[in-house]
Amino acid sequence: MSFIKLMRTPAGRTARIAAGAAIIAAGLGAIRGTNGAIVAVIGLVPLIAGVTNLCLVGPAFGADLWGRPKV
Repeated sequence: MSFIKLMRTPAGRTARIAAGAAIIAAGLGAIRGTNGAIVAVIGLVPLIAGVTNLCLVGPAFGADLWGRPKV
């Protein structure tokens, strides 16, 4: 649960946004072509999750999409 607690903090949100931006940059800059475009689209997932403050791995750890423990 400590991972989920981290993801609920502003640092976790920033990490998701930064990871998404880095994946998109790698896809468009380093990889290029069709594979690069696919990687860039995959990078949108953590970017959008960070911007909307969703924790997509929360359900796998017994929490909801916002990282709050399920009751």
